[in-house]
Amino acid sequence: MASEAPVRRLLDVDFADLPLQDVLALLAERPAEAPFGYVVTPNSDHLVRLARDPAMRPLYDDAMLRLLDSRVVARLAGLMGLAAPAVVPGSDLTAALMQALPPDEPVTVIGLAPAALKRLAARTGLRRIAHHNPPMGFDRDPAQFEAAVRFIEENPARYTFLAVGSPRQERVAQAVATRGKGRGVGLCIGASLLFLTGEERRAPVIVQRAELEWAWRLMQDPKRLARRYLVDSPAIIALLRREAKRAALPPPADDPGHQHQHRA
Repeated sequence: MASEAPVRRLLDVDFADLPLQDVLALLAERPAEAPFGYVVTPNSDHLVRLARDPAMRPLYDDAMLRLLDSRVVARLAGLMGLAAPAVVPGSDLTAALMQALPPDEPVTVIGLAPAALKRLAARTGLRRIAHHNPPMGFDRDPAQFEAAVRFIEENPARYTFLAVGSPRQERVAQAVATRGKGRGVGLCIGASLLFLTGEERRAPVIVQRAELEWAWRLMQDPKRLARRYLVDSPAIIALLRREAKRAALPPPADDPGHQHQHRA
């Protein structure tokens, strides 16, 4: 599956260069019983964190599909002369997948409080949701981390939604994929399920298209998101500027083609 997706490299990440509908078709074609693979949706915060902590890179490199989650990053890249991949927000992907699932389709969810899960079931009509909500800090507790991994292995589903925040969800997904016992597709989608449950209100479409969804979310939860959006994420500008400068340099003498093949 992974080799079928066209790839565009940005900030040292091989992103699938596919619109949402093509991503949905690609996932739907994958057999439910296929070995577990996972999808990551890096946004500006993730990309800045990756640049600062290269030890996290395997979490993204090992994913079968990487989708750019930020219209702002794509726009900034374009302004700097860089070719950006198609933008597929994790929230859009999650909503589309949930809408397409039949009521009796088994689904596994990692994260969400029990009350939020009930609202998710009521709004989506899904009747077979296997649910595990790890405690805070579970990724630092080997027994709790193992419990999350094992739950996915013991509750195979075409789609497993990992909603425990980054990089915790990517670490769980990578562990499941590495052990080779799981089945289906794991989707590392952060807070996307909260939009479907009504726990959080997503920005209106006009705000999304204006690339101001980050500002909307900041206004909704300034205490939690102020540092992310006002301190950490702006570093993406420097990273893109650096990449644009590198791209403008002539290729090394020993590499006249200066072309590489990358796979998602």
